[in-house]
Amino acid sequence: MAVEISEEKLLMQKIAKVFNDALASRASHIRKLKDLSALRSSIPIAQFFDAFSKNLIPIFNTQRRIASVERMVQFVAIFACLRDPNNSEDCDAFFEQFLRFLIVGTTAAGRTARFRACQIISEIIMRLPDDAEVSSELWDEVIDCIKVRVGDKAPVIRTYSIRALSRFANDAENSDILELFLQTLSSEQNPDVRKTILLSLPPSNETSTAIINCTLDVNESVRKAAYCVLASKFPLQSLSIKQRTIILQRGLADRSPAVTKECLKLLKDEWLMKSCNGNPIELLKYLDVETYESIGVSVMEALLKSGLVKLHGGQSINQFLSSNSNTTEGHDVQQVDAEVALYLRTLCKHLQTEAQSKGSDAAMTSGTEAAVYASEASDSNDLLEKILPESVSDYIDLIKSHIVAGQSNRFIARQLLILASMLDFSDSTNRKVAAVFVLELLKSPLDHEVDDDGNKVVIGDGISLGGELDWADAVSVLAKKVHASQGEFDEIILGVIADLAIPCRERTADFLEWMHCLSVIGLLLEHTKSLRGMFGKPIEPAELLHSLLLPGAKHIHFDVQRAAIRCLGLFGILERNLTEELVKQLRVSFIKGPSPVSTMASKSLMDLATWHGPNEVDKSMNTNLESQFQENAKTIHPVDWNNNDDDTKDDLEISLIDLLYAGFEKPDFSKQEPDENESVQPVLAEGFAKILLLSSNYPTIPVSSHPILLSKLISLYFSTTTVDFQRLKQCLSVFFEHYPSVSINHKECICKAFIPVMKSMWPGINGVPGGASVVVSRMRKRAIQASRFMLQMLQSPLYPNEIDKNKNVSESTDCSDEFDFGEEGLAICIAAEVLSFEKKKSAAEKAYVLAICKVLVVLRFRESEQVGIKLMRKLLNRMMELVSSDKETVKEVKQMVDHLKSLDKTPDESLPVDQTNLLLEKLGVEVDIDGDEPLNDVEPTPVPKSTKPVRARRRVREKELSSSSEEDESMVETVAVPVVMSVRSQRASKSAALSKLVSSNKPVKIDDDDDEDDGDEEVESEVTSEDESD
Repeated sequence: MAVEISEEKLLMQKIAKVFNDALASRASHIRKLKDLSALRSSIPIAQFFDAFSKNLIPIFNTQRRIASVERMVQFVAIFACLRDPNNSEDCDAFFEQFLRFLIVGTTAAGRTARFRACQIISEIIMRLPDDAEVSSELWDEVIDCIKVRVGDKAPVIRTYSIRALSRFANDAENSDILELFLQTLSSEQNPDVRKTILLSLPPSNETSTAIINCTLDVNESVRKAAYCVLASKFPLQSLSIKQRTIILQRGLADRSPAVTKECLKLLKDEWLMKSCNGNPIELLKYLDVETYESIGVSVMEALLKSGLVKLHGGQSINQFLSSNSNTTEGHDVQQVDAEVALYLRTLCKHLQTEAQSKGSDAAMTSGTEAAVYASEASDSNDLLEKILPESVSDYIDLIKSHIVAGQSNRFIARQLLILASMLDFSDSTNRKVAAVFVLELLKSPLDHEVDDDGNKVVIGDGISLGGELDWADAVSVLAKKVHASQGEFDEIILGVIADLAIPCRERTADFLEWMHCLSVIGLLLEHTKSLRGMFGKPIEPAELLHSLLLPGAKHIHFDVQRAAIRCLGLFGILERNLTEELVKQLRVSFIKGPSPVSTMASKSLMDLATWHGPNEVDKSMNTNLESQFQENAKTIHPVDWNNNDDDTKDDLEISLIDLLYAGFEKPDFSKQEPDENESVQPVLAEGFAKILLLSSNYPTIPVSSHPILLSKLISLYFSTTTVDFQRLKQCLSVFFEHYPSVSINHKECICKAFIPVMKSMWPGINGVPGGASVVVSRMRKRAIQASRFMLQMLQSPLYPNEIDKNKNVSESTDCSDEFDFGEEGLAICIAAEVLSFEKKKSAAEKAYVLAICKVLVVLRFRESEQVGIKLMRKLLNRMMELVSSDKETVKEVKQMVDHLKSLDKTPDESLPVDQTNLLLEKLGVEVDIDGDEPLNDVEPTPVPKSTKPVRARRRVREKELSSSSEEDESMVETVAVPVVMSVRSQRASKSAALSKLVSSNKPVKIDDDDDEDDGDEEVESEVTSEDESD
């Protein structure tokens, strides 16, 4: 027996020596693998594996990922995969035993053991040759145990588990592994694990969507890994056009330079060079630039800025204008492809910008440096001249040919039209030819088609020239370039309007002619600077308003009304003194119009309110308008929208802000039309967000109305009815990000808006309907989420310039009576709200009070706010009784009381009544405070005890607790006479009740259902249930 023990020790020492050498350096691994393999072949496998596994145990206890241990893990994995042809059976037996040993390690209770087992299995699987012979049963066991570890609580274990399974993700037999990866990717919280999953996904239609979604990941390394996977596993042709554009749109606009660089690498190396042979026009064909024009422009700008496009004069507009001397037309115009048109447009724009930049640099420097800049500017100008057409007439012929070709070539014509800003119209001949072309563009009717019923349908948006805003902008740029003299642009446009207005005045025009005329009017009003330049022209402003715009707003066709309302809004912005008829018509259209017309009217009214001010808009009505947004206004009563009378006088007798705010409550305005991108509510929310953000620019709007408006915006942001309004969500998210940091006054507004928002969202109080328990739970969770969101806004730091401004104000004025609104103000508002409830509360009220108390206890007080600290101590002392039913809340409130007492510089002095009332008045809070009430911290009032007689305990229970029978009898005697109990005995009984509550381990939840019992009754039942049970 002694000989066997010595041989076992000798074997372990040999293996330990090999392991120590492997730990020291990776250079000795090859030699040590041979030594260990020879040792394995010389003795029985069972004896070798026993010594091998024992020497490996310390690795499973090493948590730190040091280099020596990592080298040892790799060494062990390589040895496990090493196969000796002369002893294949022994190698297979060792491999199987080792894997089963590791499988047991993956289920260990220790985190480190599971981690090392998964790590070694991962290394073995990644290093195992493809022709290795392993039994299917063993692989199934390995895969099953690793799949369980994918859900491990340790991120590093999940990472190595996914790495181990990645080799099986391509097999059709193991489709469940791919499903597990995709399911884990959508719910994984750790970025390293998400990155590992991304790198492990095989290329397929199913995985491409998940990988592209990761380009929006919050972690930079995950987004970068997504672009690496797309570059290495997905050729350009394997992706759809939509997927290509999404990838480029997100990557080129990413906020991280590293991600943008990775996207450019994908664009250049994989897509441009490999798939398109370096031809940018070929790349644009894969992007469908007619549908995704902005993506195509971004791609070209990125390639040109990075110097990835070779600039040469081989491709120009002149190649599409081949001379033909046998025809009287002079030129045979060829059709331009959409990709070529976009390429030439972006290329010319880049060359022009570069030439101007180099020219400016040359003017700002001198000597050799200036000469170099001038030479570069000259080269860019020369190349630009080679690309552009030789004459303006050729350029116009090229555009006309594509316009005549139909709507399918409108994109190409617009790209060529944008090049007008780069041509020279200083020559009178060229200017005359271009002027005639501009008139043709302005007088071209809107394109339309006829439906199955024979009705004409406008192609495009119906409000812009040519049916699209981009076309109208291109025409206006060309018109301004041709008619560059002062007032010439307005005169030409007014002349066209005068001609188009003739059938409209005579009431012989159809709706297409009306819309064409209004689109030209809108083009003029958008680009003119003042209405004064229209006096003395073919048609003057007053005539334009009364003969075209107001009649158009009353037209029977809704599209004509929408175009006229848009023009009325633009006309009102240009007016110095608003016209009563204009404002009245906008208000009537807002109230009585259909959804598209009301949306456009809301835009116009909001623009007038932000431009002129709401007070000026109300003054233009020449009547006294009532407003609920007065000083100290806390609630706004809804407007009656059910008035279907033709007379809208009653509806118009309210101020503009009241009318727009009432739009939030109209049911029709909260619906989004299937064919419309906007509705009234998002427009109103965006307008009020601008007013609140720049509140200092609107002094006529009472400050007391700001919390009401902010409450409405927060409620809309968290409402389930606005889920489909993506523009509203985006606008409000940007607004909430900046609003609390712009001004200290906005902090005050957030404090005052907190309670109204919570009341408007919490089910079962303030008239908010509840419903099923699931619905109530969701509503409560949404309200709690909103409370945390408002707390985060309140804690956002001010911008540096606002901090300096507040410091200057505090230094120049006596701020002894000033209260800095912050978390202290919100805490006082919440405490006052809690005190407004009675002790006996419904289930919904109880849950609401506990929810806002959860916010209260996390608020921080500054030592400088002594007035707020003293007032809060008073309120907390009175709150203790109202929240005494929840032990967790009581504990947190006690901790807050102790903390405030430590911050109070004079804890024994009371707060004067005048300071208390002044502070409450500033916060807009109403609560009765006794001026002589001491600040001594009091214990919470105990829960009233039941007057039921307590039954005697069973004899069996008395026998079990015989050691404390005397104490039980004395306690029973005490509880039996609750009427004559002293305060001290009540507290002793309360301690006994709380001890039983703690032993029951029943947590108190904020979001319980509405059908839960009252808190006082729950406590009483828990205290007496054991004693009363038979």
